[in-house]
Amino acid sequence: MAACVISLHQRRNRGPPVCSCKQLGDCKGSAAETRRNSRVRCLSLKQSCAIRVGAFDNEVCVYFRVLLANANELIEMQTMNSTTDPRSGSTFYERYHSLDDIYHWINKTRQDNPDTVEAILIGSSYEKRPLYALKLSLNNSMNKKAMWIDCGIHAREWIAPAFCLWFVQYVKITDIMDNMDVYILPVMNPDGYHYTWATNRMWRKNRSVSKSSKCIGVDLNRNFDANWCTEGASHEPCTEIYCGAFPESEPESQAVANFLRSHKDSVQLYLSMHSYSQMLLFPYSCTLDEAENHNDLMVQEAAQLIRRHYRNIYKYGSGSKTIYLAPGGSDDWAYNLGIKYSFTFELQDRGRYGFLLPPSHISRACNEALIASILITIYIPHDLDYTNSVFTFFALNMSIKEPG
Repeated sequence: MAACVISLHQRRNRGPPVCSCKQLGDCKGSAAETRRNSRVRCLSLKQSCAIRVGAFDNEVCVYFRVLLANANELIEMQTMNSTTDPRSGSTFYERYHSLDDIYHWINKTRQDNPDTVEAILIGSSYEKRPLYALKLSLNNSMNKKAMWIDCGIHAREWIAPAFCLWFVQYVKITDIMDNMDVYILPVMNPDGYHYTWATNRMWRKNRSVSKSSKCIGVDLNRNFDANWCTEGASHEPCTEIYCGAFPESEPESQAVANFLRSHKDSVQLYLSMHSYSQMLLFPYSCTLDEAENHNDLMVQEAAQLIRRHYRNIYKYGSGSKTIYLAPGGSDDWAYNLGIKYSFTFELQDRGRYGFLLPPSHISRACNEALIASILITIYIPHDLDYTNSVFTFFALNMSIKEPG
Protein backbone atom coordinates (compact mmCIF):
# COMPACT_ATOMS: atom_id res chain seq x y z
CA MET A 1 0.00 0.00 0.00
CA ALA A 2 1.25 3.49 -0.77
CA ALA A 3 2.99 5.46 1.97
CA CYS A 4 2.29 9.03 2.93
CA VAL A 5 4.39 11.52 4.87
CA ILE A 6 3.17 12.83 8.19
CA SER A 7 4.55 15.93 9.78
CA LEU A 8 4.81 16.28 13.58
CA HIS A 9 4.47 19.99 14.35
CA GLN A 10 5.54 21.05 17.85
CA ARG A 11 4.13 24.12 19.54
CA ARG A 12 6.44 26.87 20.83
CA ASN A 13 5.73 25.87 24.40
CA ARG A 14 7.23 22.48 23.59
CA GLY A 15 3.89 20.79 24.06
CA PRO A 16 2.91 17.55 22.37
CA PRO A 17 3.28 17.42 18.58
CA VAL A 18 0.26 17.86 16.34
CA CYS A 19 -0.39 15.37 13.53
CA SER A 20 -0.92 16.64 10.02
CA CYS A 21 -0.40 14.94 6.66
CA LYS A 22 2.01 16.79 4.36
CA GLN A 23 1.37 14.48 1.45
CA LEU A 24 -1.50 12.03 1.21
CA GLY A 25 -1.54 11.24 -2.51
CA ASP A 26 -3.33 7.94 -3.03
CA CYS A 27 -3.00 7.09 0.63
CA LYS A 28 -6.16 8.50 2.21
CA GLY A 29 -6.36 6.30 5.24
CA SER A 30 -8.63 6.24 8.25
CA ALA A 31 -5.69 5.19 10.40
CA ALA A 32 -1.95 5.77 10.17
CA GLU A 33 1.04 4.99 12.35
CA THR A 34 4.11 7.22 12.64
CA ARG A 35 7.65 5.91 12.24
CA ARG A 36 11.03 7.36 13.19
CA ASN A 37 11.59 8.72 9.68
CA SER A 38 8.19 10.43 9.82
CA ARG A 39 6.76 8.06 7.23
CA VAL A 40 3.51 6.26 7.91
CA ARG A 41 1.63 3.33 6.50
CA CYS A 42 -2.07 3.88 5.84
CA LEU A 43 -4.22 1.13 7.28
CA SER A 44 -7.58 1.76 5.62
CA LEU A 45 -9.43 4.00 3.19
CA LYS A 46 -11.27 7.33 3.40
CA GLN A 47 -9.70 9.91 5.68
CA SER A 48 -11.67 12.65 7.39
CA CYS A 49 -9.98 13.96 10.53
CA ALA A 50 -6.83 13.36 12.55
CA ILE A 51 -6.16 13.16 16.25
CA ARG A 52 -2.98 12.53 18.21
CA VAL A 53 -2.91 9.40 20.37
CA GLY A 54 -0.15 8.28 22.73
CA ALA A 55 2.80 9.77 24.55
CA PHE A 56 5.33 12.16 23.02
CA ASP A 57 7.95 9.45 22.43
CA ASN A 58 5.52 7.05 20.82
CA GLU A 59 3.39 9.30 18.64
CA VAL A 60 0.49 7.78 16.73
CA CYS A 61 -1.75 9.70 14.36
CA VAL A 62 -5.21 8.23 14.01
CA TYR A 63 -7.39 9.26 11.09
CA PHE A 64 -11.08 8.68 11.64
CA ARG A 65 -14.28 8.98 9.69
CA VAL A 66 -17.60 10.07 11.22
CA LEU A 67 -20.32 7.65 10.14
CA LEU A 68 -23.28 9.31 11.84
CA ALA A 69 -22.92 13.00 12.53
CA ASN A 70 -26.60 13.25 13.53
CA ALA A 71 -26.95 10.19 15.79
CA ASN A 72 -29.11 12.03 18.35
CA GLU A 73 -31.46 13.28 15.64
CA LEU A 74 -31.70 9.75 14.25
CA ILE A 75 -32.60 8.37 17.67
CA GLU A 76 -35.29 11.02 18.13
CA MET A 77 -36.72 10.17 14.73
CA GLN A 78 -36.87 6.47 15.66
CA THR A 79 -38.90 7.15 18.79
CA MET A 80 -41.54 9.35 17.17
CA ASN A 81 -44.78 7.44 16.57
CA SER A 82 -48.01 9.06 15.48
CA THR A 83 -50.07 5.96 16.27
CA THR A 84 -49.93 2.85 18.41
CA ASP A 85 -52.94 1.22 16.76
CA PRO A 86 -52.10 -1.75 14.51
CA ARG A 87 -55.33 -1.12 12.61
CA SER A 88 -53.86 2.14 11.29
CA GLY A 89 -52.37 0.23 8.39
CA SER A 90 -48.97 -0.84 7.15
CA THR A 91 -47.23 2.26 8.51
CA PHE A 92 -47.61 0.85 12.03
CA TYR A 93 -45.19 -1.92 11.09
CA GLU A 94 -42.76 0.50 9.48
CA ARG A 95 -42.00 2.18 12.80
CA TYR A 96 -40.22 1.17 15.97
CA HIS A 97 -42.39 0.77 19.05
CA SER A 98 -41.85 1.10 22.77
CA LEU A 99 -42.29 -1.86 25.07
CA ASP A 100 -45.71 -0.62 26.20
CA ASP A 101 -46.78 -0.31 22.57
CA ILE A 102 -45.64 -3.88 21.91
CA TYR A 103 -47.55 -5.18 24.93
CA HIS A 104 -50.60 -3.33 23.61
CA TRP A 105 -50.05 -4.89 20.17
CA ILE A 106 -49.80 -8.39 21.70
CA ASN A 107 -53.10 -7.91 23.52
CA LYS A 108 -54.80 -6.42 20.46
CA THR A 109 -53.55 -9.19 18.17
CA ARG A 110 -54.86 -11.82 20.58
CA GLN A 111 -58.25 -10.11 20.90
CA ASP A 112 -58.66 -9.66 17.14
CA ASN A 113 -57.72 -13.29 16.36
CA PRO A 114 -59.10 -15.43 19.21
CA ASP A 115 -59.25 -18.60 17.10
CA THR A 116 -55.65 -18.47 15.86
CA VAL A 117 -53.60 -16.44 18.33
CA GLU A 118 -52.87 -17.25 21.95
CA ALA A 119 -50.67 -15.23 24.32
CA ILE A 120 -48.61 -17.46 26.61
CA LEU A 121 -46.87 -16.06 29.67
CA ILE A 122 -43.62 -18.06 29.74
CA GLY A 123 -42.01 -16.13 32.60
CA SER A 124 -40.92 -12.69 33.68
CA SER A 125 -37.78 -10.58 33.47
CA TYR A 126 -35.42 -9.56 36.25
CA GLU A 127 -37.49 -6.40 36.78
CA LYS A 128 -40.69 -8.48 36.70
CA ARG A 129 -41.88 -7.52 33.24
CA PRO A 130 -43.92 -10.28 31.53
CA LEU A 131 -42.43 -12.46 28.81
CA TYR A 132 -45.28 -13.10 26.38
CA ALA A 133 -44.92 -15.58 23.55
CA LEU A 134 -47.63 -15.70 20.91
CA LYS A 135 -48.80 -19.08 19.65
CA LEU A 136 -50.15 -18.94 16.11
CA SER A 137 -52.12 -22.02 15.07
CA LEU A 138 -54.92 -22.89 12.66
CA ASN A 139 -55.76 -26.33 14.03
CA ASN A 140 -54.99 -28.63 16.91
CA SER A 141 -54.08 -31.74 14.94
CA MET A 142 -52.11 -34.43 16.73
CA ASN A 143 -48.32 -34.50 16.44
CA LYS A 144 -48.24 -31.12 14.76
CA LYS A 145 -44.75 -29.68 14.51
CA ALA A 146 -43.81 -26.15 15.52
CA MET A 147 -41.26 -23.40 15.08
CA TRP A 148 -39.92 -20.86 17.58
CA ILE A 149 -38.78 -17.30 16.86
CA ASP A 150 -37.35 -14.93 19.46
CA CYS A 151 -36.43 -11.30 18.93
CA GLY A 152 -34.75 -8.62 21.00
CA ILE A 153 -32.38 -10.74 23.08
CA HIS A 154 -29.98 -7.76 22.75
CA ALA A 155 -31.77 -4.58 23.76
CA ARG A 156 -30.33 -2.14 21.21
CA GLU A 157 -31.17 -4.31 18.19
CA TRP A 158 -34.54 -2.67 17.54
CA ILE A 159 -35.00 -4.13 14.08
CA ALA A 160 -35.37 -7.58 15.68
CA PRO A 161 -38.63 -6.90 17.60
CA ALA A 162 -39.83 -5.00 14.55
CA PHE A 163 -39.36 -8.20 12.55
CA CYS A 164 -41.33 -10.29 15.04
CA LEU A 165 -44.31 -7.97 14.66
CA TRP A 166 -43.86 -7.99 10.89
CA PHE A 167 -43.73 -11.79 10.79
CA VAL A 168 -46.91 -12.25 12.82
CA GLN A 169 -48.88 -10.02 10.49
CA TYR A 170 -47.54 -11.76 7.42
CA VAL A 171 -47.88 -15.36 8.59
CA LYS A 172 -51.59 -14.86 9.26
CA ILE A 173 -52.21 -14.58 5.49
CA THR A 174 -50.16 -17.62 4.46
CA ASP A 175 -50.55 -21.38 4.64
CA ILE A 176 -47.58 -21.82 6.97
CA MET A 177 -49.82 -22.46 9.98
CA ASP A 178 -51.49 -25.36 8.14
CA ASN A 179 -48.29 -27.32 8.61
CA MET A 180 -46.68 -25.83 11.72
CA ASP A 181 -47.60 -23.97 14.86
CA VAL A 182 -45.58 -20.81 15.42
CA TYR A 183 -44.32 -19.62 18.80
CA ILE A 184 -42.94 -16.10 18.67
CA LEU A 185 -41.42 -14.04 21.49
CA PRO A 186 -41.34 -10.40 20.32
CA VAL A 187 -39.06 -9.09 23.10
CA MET A 188 -36.89 -11.55 24.98
CA ASN A 189 -35.11 -8.79 26.91
CA PRO A 190 -37.91 -6.39 27.96
CA ASP A 191 -35.93 -4.66 30.74
CA GLY A 192 -33.04 -3.85 28.44
CA TYR A 193 -35.35 -2.85 25.60
CA HIS A 194 -37.26 -0.46 27.86
CA TYR A 195 -33.93 0.98 29.03
CA THR A 196 -32.90 1.73 25.44
CA TRP A 197 -36.05 3.82 25.04
CA ALA A 198 -35.81 5.56 28.40
CA THR A 199 -32.11 6.05 29.08
CA ASN A 200 -29.41 4.56 26.83
CA ARG A 201 -30.23 3.70 23.22
CA MET A 202 -27.06 1.59 22.87
CA TRP A 203 -27.63 -0.70 25.88
CA ARG A 204 -27.11 -4.40 25.06
CA LYS A 205 -27.57 -6.61 28.13
CA ASN A 206 -30.47 -7.24 30.47
CA ARG A 207 -30.76 -5.18 33.68
CA SER A 208 -29.96 -7.68 36.41
CA VAL A 209 -27.85 -6.60 39.37
CA SER A 210 -24.61 -8.44 40.07
CA LYS A 211 -23.75 -9.48 43.62
CA SER A 212 -20.04 -9.02 42.95
CA SER A 213 -20.00 -5.75 40.98
CA LYS A 214 -21.69 -2.40 40.59
CA CYS A 215 -21.99 -3.05 36.87
CA ILE A 216 -25.43 -3.94 35.57
CA GLY A 217 -26.59 -6.63 33.22
CA VAL A 218 -25.82 -10.01 31.64
CA ASP A 219 -25.50 -10.77 27.94
CA LEU A 220 -28.41 -13.18 27.56
CA ASN A 221 -26.84 -14.65 24.44
CA ARG A 222 -23.87 -15.80 26.54
CA ASN A 223 -26.05 -17.20 29.33
CA PHE A 224 -27.19 -20.52 27.84
CA ASP A 225 -25.52 -23.85 28.61
CA ALA A 226 -23.50 -24.27 25.42
CA ASN A 227 -19.78 -24.21 26.20
CA TRP A 228 -20.77 -21.58 28.72
CA CYS A 229 -18.30 -18.75 29.37
CA THR A 230 -15.41 -20.12 27.33
CA GLU A 231 -13.50 -18.07 24.72
CA GLY A 232 -15.79 -15.36 23.36
CA ALA A 233 -17.53 -14.61 26.68
CA SER A 234 -16.39 -13.04 29.93
CA HIS A 235 -16.74 -13.59 33.68
CA GLU A 236 -16.32 -9.83 34.17
CA PRO A 237 -19.70 -8.17 34.91
CA CYS A 238 -18.62 -4.83 33.41
CA THR A 239 -18.08 -6.26 29.91
CA GLU A 240 -20.69 -6.35 27.16
CA ILE A 241 -20.32 -10.14 26.89
CA TYR A 242 -20.67 -11.00 30.58
CA CYS A 243 -21.96 -14.58 30.74
CA GLY A 244 -23.65 -14.36 34.15
CA ALA A 245 -22.97 -16.24 37.38
CA PHE A 246 -23.90 -19.61 35.87
CA PRO A 247 -25.82 -21.01 32.86
CA GLU A 248 -29.43 -19.80 32.84
CA SER A 249 -28.74 -17.53 35.80
CA GLU A 250 -31.07 -14.96 34.24
CA PRO A 251 -34.86 -15.30 34.41
CA GLU A 252 -35.20 -14.40 30.73
CA SER A 253 -32.89 -17.13 29.41
CA GLN A 254 -34.27 -19.60 31.94
CA ALA A 255 -37.86 -18.92 30.83
CA VAL A 256 -37.01 -19.56 27.17
CA ALA A 257 -34.99 -22.66 28.00
CA ASN A 258 -37.75 -24.10 30.17
CA PHE A 259 -40.37 -23.51 27.50
CA LEU A 260 -38.30 -25.13 24.76
CA ARG A 261 -37.42 -28.07 26.98
CA SER A 262 -41.13 -28.68 27.56
CA HIS A 263 -41.83 -28.45 23.81
CA LYS A 264 -38.71 -30.13 22.41
CA ASP A 265 -40.72 -32.98 20.87
CA SER A 266 -42.73 -30.58 18.68
CA VAL A 267 -40.40 -27.65 17.97
CA GLN A 268 -38.38 -28.45 14.86
CA LEU A 269 -37.11 -24.99 13.96
CA TYR A 270 -35.46 -22.35 16.13
CA LEU A 271 -34.84 -18.84 14.81
CA SER A 272 -33.19 -16.05 16.80
CA MET A 273 -33.26 -12.56 15.29
CA HIS A 274 -30.38 -10.14 15.80
CA SER A 275 -28.64 -7.22 14.13
CA TYR A 276 -26.53 -6.10 12.52
CA SER A 277 -24.20 -7.42 9.73
CA GLN A 278 -26.52 -9.30 7.33
CA MET A 279 -25.67 -12.92 8.09
CA LEU A 280 -27.54 -16.23 8.17
CA LEU A 281 -25.82 -18.37 10.79
CA PHE A 282 -26.15 -21.94 12.02
CA PRO A 283 -24.34 -23.91 14.77
CA TYR A 284 -21.86 -23.85 16.10
CA SER A 285 -20.93 -20.45 17.49
CA CYS A 286 -19.58 -21.81 20.76
CA THR A 287 -16.87 -23.92 19.14
CA LEU A 288 -15.04 -24.26 15.84
CA ASP A 289 -16.32 -27.84 15.58
CA GLU A 290 -18.95 -28.50 12.95
CA ALA A 291 -22.47 -29.58 13.84
CA GLU A 292 -23.44 -33.13 12.94
CA ASN A 293 -25.88 -31.99 10.26
CA HIS A 294 -23.57 -29.22 9.08
CA ASN A 295 -25.17 -28.28 5.79
CA ASP A 296 -25.39 -24.75 4.50
CA LEU A 297 -27.74 -25.63 1.63
CA MET A 298 -30.79 -23.95 3.14
CA VAL A 299 -29.06 -20.74 4.20
CA GLN A 300 -27.15 -20.62 0.92
CA GLU A 301 -30.43 -20.77 -0.99
CA ALA A 302 -31.95 -18.23 1.40
CA ALA A 303 -29.06 -15.82 0.87
CA GLN A 304 -29.33 -16.25 -2.89
CA LEU A 305 -33.08 -15.63 -2.73
CA ILE A 306 -32.52 -12.39 -0.81
CA ARG A 307 -29.94 -11.29 -3.32
CA ARG A 308 -32.19 -12.16 -6.25
CA HIS A 309 -35.27 -10.36 -4.88
CA TYR A 310 -33.72 -7.46 -2.96
CA ARG A 311 -30.20 -7.23 -4.41
CA ASN A 312 -28.68 -7.34 -0.96
CA ILE A 313 -25.82 -9.57 0.16
CA TYR A 314 -25.98 -11.84 3.21
CA LYS A 315 -23.08 -13.98 4.36
CA TYR A 316 -23.88 -17.47 5.60
CA GLY A 317 -22.20 -20.28 7.52
CA SER A 318 -21.49 -21.51 11.02
CA GLY A 319 -21.41 -18.73 13.59
CA SER A 320 -17.88 -19.28 14.88
CA LYS A 321 -16.32 -19.31 11.41
CA THR A 322 -18.49 -16.62 9.84
CA ILE A 323 -18.44 -14.01 12.59
CA TYR A 324 -16.67 -14.99 15.86
CA LEU A 325 -16.74 -17.41 18.79
CA ALA A 326 -19.80 -16.77 20.95
CA PRO A 327 -20.30 -19.44 23.64
CA GLY A 328 -23.51 -19.66 25.63
CA GLY A 329 -25.70 -18.73 22.66
CA SER A 330 -29.36 -19.68 22.44
CA ASP A 331 -29.05 -21.18 18.95
CA ASP A 332 -26.29 -23.62 19.93
CA TRP A 333 -28.17 -24.54 23.09
CA ALA A 334 -31.36 -25.21 21.09
CA TYR A 335 -29.40 -27.34 18.64
CA ASN A 336 -27.90 -29.40 21.47
CA LEU A 337 -31.38 -29.79 22.94
CA GLY A 338 -32.37 -31.61 19.75
CA ILE A 339 -33.76 -28.82 17.56
CA LYS A 340 -31.61 -29.61 14.54
CA TYR A 341 -32.80 -26.69 12.46
CA SER A 342 -31.41 -23.84 14.53
CA PHE A 343 -30.42 -20.49 13.06
CA THR A 344 -29.44 -16.96 14.00
CA PHE A 345 -30.25 -14.19 11.53
CA GLU A 346 -28.27 -10.96 11.68
CA LEU A 347 -30.49 -8.40 9.97
CA GLN A 348 -29.61 -5.10 8.26
CA ASP A 349 -27.37 -3.36 7.86
CA ARG A 350 -23.63 -3.89 7.36
CA GLY A 351 -22.48 -0.93 9.43
CA ARG A 352 -23.68 2.29 7.82
CA TYR A 353 -26.30 2.83 10.53
CA GLY A 354 -25.62 -0.26 12.62
CA PHE A 355 -28.02 -0.50 15.55
CA LEU A 356 -29.58 2.84 14.57
CA LEU A 357 -31.22 1.53 11.40
CA PRO A 358 -33.72 4.21 10.28
CA PRO A 359 -37.44 3.35 10.24
CA SER A 360 -37.41 3.80 6.46
CA HIS A 361 -35.32 0.60 6.28
CA ILE A 362 -37.67 -1.55 8.37
CA SER A 363 -39.80 -2.78 5.48
CA ARG A 364 -36.91 -4.02 3.38
CA ALA A 365 -34.95 -5.45 6.30
CA CYS A 366 -37.97 -7.40 7.53
CA ASN A 367 -38.88 -8.68 4.09
CA GLU A 368 -35.33 -9.95 3.58
CA ALA A 369 -35.50 -11.90 6.83
CA LEU A 370 -39.05 -12.96 6.06
CA ILE A 371 -38.23 -14.48 2.69
CA ALA A 372 -35.36 -16.44 4.26
CA SER A 373 -37.52 -17.59 7.18
CA ILE A 374 -40.33 -18.78 4.92
CA LEU A 375 -37.96 -20.71 2.68
CA ILE A 376 -36.49 -22.55 5.67
CA THR A 377 -39.94 -23.07 7.19
CA ILE A 378 -41.32 -24.68 4.05
CA TYR A 379 -38.31 -26.94 3.74
CA ILE A 380 -38.73 -28.56 7.13
CA PRO A 381 -42.30 -29.86 7.72
CA HIS A 382 -42.79 -33.59 7.15
CA ASP A 383 -39.27 -33.88 5.66
CA LEU A 384 -40.37 -32.37 2.37
CA ASP A 385 -38.14 -32.81 -0.63
CA TYR A 386 -36.03 -29.67 -1.00
CA THR A 387 -36.83 -29.11 -4.68
CA ASN A 388 -40.54 -29.44 -4.04
CA SER A 389 -40.33 -27.09 -1.07
CA VAL A 390 -38.74 -24.38 -3.18
CA PHE A 391 -41.48 -24.85 -5.78
CA THR A 392 -44.09 -24.56 -3.04
CA PHE A 393 -42.40 -21.42 -1.77
CA PHE A 394 -42.64 -19.68 -5.12
CA ALA A 395 -46.17 -20.92 -5.69
CA LEU A 396 -47.45 -19.59 -2.35
CA ASN A 397 -45.20 -16.64 -1.63
CA MET A 398 -43.89 -15.27 -4.88
CA SER A 399 -44.67 -11.74 -3.78
CA ILE A 400 -43.98 -10.59 -0.22
CA LYS A 401 -46.81 -8.25 0.71
CA GLU A 402 -46.67 -5.39 3.15
CA PRO A 403 -48.51 -6.35 6.36
CA GLY A 404 -51.60 -4.37 7.00
